[in-house]
Amino acid sequence: MFDLDLAIRSVPYVLRGLGYTMLIAFVSMGIGLVLGLFIGLARNSSSIFLRYPARLYISFIRGVPILVMLFLLYQGLPTIGIQLSAVTSALIAFTMNVAGYTAEINRAAIASIDRGQWEASRTLGFTYWHTLKRIIIPQATLVATPPLFNVFLDLIKATSLAAMITVPELMQMAKIVGGREFDYFTMYVLLAFIYWGLCTIVAIPQNYLEKRYSRYKLNG
Repeated sequence: MFDLDLAIRSVPYVLRGLGYTMLIAFVSMGIGLVLGLFIGLARNSSSIFLRYPARLYISFIRGVPILVMLFLLYQGLPTIGIQLSAVTSALIAFTMNVAGYTAEINRAAIASIDRGQWEASRTLGFTYWHTLKRIIIPQATLVATPPLFNVFLDLIKATSLAAMITVPELMQMAKIVGGREFDYFTMYVLLAFIYWGLCTIVAIPQNYLEKRYSRYKLNG
């Protein structure tokens, strides 16, 4: 049965892992977004030397479980003489995962912008990067914002897998208390509410950002 007293007493200890959870989530999402933008652009490129490696990377990331990547980096690399800490392994694995998924989102968002805007920009003498920065990306951001937020919410929940390589995040801290008190049920229920609260808070900016970028959207 759920032990409310144990849950309340355990909150401060479990929340010690919040810093690692949010560190992994924000750093992986931030770097992954940047990498995903360039991979998405490469995926749209007319050059086969950019397009096919990007497609291969996206296919690999979407086809390999994140847990396998975590074990590969943390436990597999030492066999070839490369030793990474648990936190570093988690950051690399989640960043690679985010880059793969956001690349497809960015590619689709950029491709959704009418080609006439590219042509008009070239007529006005704009460079490729200037067109991308000033005209295409602001509009594509509106399209990409909802799915990117979904990726971030999934990422926050997925960071719980980092407990499998001993990263002291929320899941790992809850497991420690559960083992010590012989009450995993209470701790996992508590953990469910903590993740629910986190995701609810993180979802709040989504409406703001959608409104913020809607002014860039061209009519017609």
